[in-house]
Amino acid sequence: MASAPLRFGLVGTGHWAQIAHAPALSSTEGIELVAVWGRNPQAASALAASYQAVAHEDIEAFLAAVDGVAFAVPPDVQAPIAVAAARAGKHLMLEKPVAFSEAEADELAAAVAEAGVASAVFFILRFRAELRAWLADITASGGWEGGLASWFGSSLLDSSPFNTPWRRDKGALWDLAPHVIALLWAALGPVTTVTADGGPGDVSHLILHHQGGTSSTVTVSQNGGEAAAGFEAYVWGGSGRSVAPPLARDPLPPLRTALTELAANIRSGQTAHPCDARFGRDVGRVVAEAQRQIERRRLAADAV
Repeated sequence: MASAPLRFGLVGTGHWAQIAHAPALSSTEGIELVAVWGRNPQAASALAASYQAVAHEDIEAFLAAVDGVAFAVPPDVQAPIAVAAARAGKHLMLEKPVAFSEAEADELAAAVAEAGVASAVFFILRFRAELRAWLADITASGGWEGGLASWFGSSLLDSSPFNTPWRRDKGALWDLAPHVIALLWAALGPVTTVTADGGPGDVSHLILHHQGGTSSTVTVSQNGGEAAAGFEAYVWGGSGRSVAPPLARDPLPPLRTALTELAANIRSGQTAHPCDARFGRDVGRVVAEAQRQIERRRLAADAV
C-alpha cells in the first residue's frame, strides 16, 4: 500500500520560489505542496492559489500544517525560521548559504541534530546528474593533485530577476562560491583551510586546502556580464585533467533529485545526507573565513 504524500510547505514567494521550488515540490513523487508562507501575504496567496495550497500569515499555523519545509528566501530570513521548524519536528529543504553568521549556522545545525529531523541543502552542482557522474568517475580513479573552478554570473545586472538586496550586499562570495566549494569538497576531499583575496567589485579568489594535501582554486563574480557568464571546473594530476561537464539551465531536475532524496530519508528515519545542514554550516565557515581575509586585505590596502 502506497504511503501518504509528505506534506511540504514553501517559505518564500519570489522568482526562485516561482521557477524552482513551487514547481519542483508540486511535481516530485511522494511530496505534496500544501502550504505557502511569505513576507508578502498577497504574493503568498497568489502563489498558493496556483498550486491549490493554503497561504498562511502565521508561521506557527504554517508549521503545524506540514511535515517538511522548503526555503526560497534570503539566508538571514531562512535561518531563524529553519531553526523554529526543526525544533517543531519539521524536515528541511534548505538553500545555500544556510545563514550569513556562523552563530546562526551553528544554531541551525544543532537544532536539526537535536530534533532528529532530516535536512538537505540545495547545492545545485551536487544534485545535477551530469556532475554526479563526473564526481563518481574522478573519485573512483583518484590521484588528482588539484583543481580549478570559476563561475561568472550576471545576477547583478539591472535586468536580472536575481538582482536582490542580499546578492548586491554579499556578492558572488556568498551566492556562487558555496556551490563551487561544495563541488570541489566532493571532488578532492574536505576543505580544511582557505586563503582568500578580492578583486574589483565582488570578484573573489579562493585557494582551498583539502584534507590530504591537495589544493584547488576558485574565482567567482556576479559582475561578469552576460558575455562572460559561465561555469567551468576541472581537476588535474599526473594522468592529465578531467573537465567537468557544462551546466544545464533547468533547475527542476536537480531540485527534484534533492527532494526525492530528502523524502527517502524522512521515510526511512535517516537524518544524514552528504549535503545536510551540518555540511551547509561547514561550507559557510569556509566562506565566512574567506570574507574575513578579503576584508582585512582591503582595509590594509586602503590604509596605504
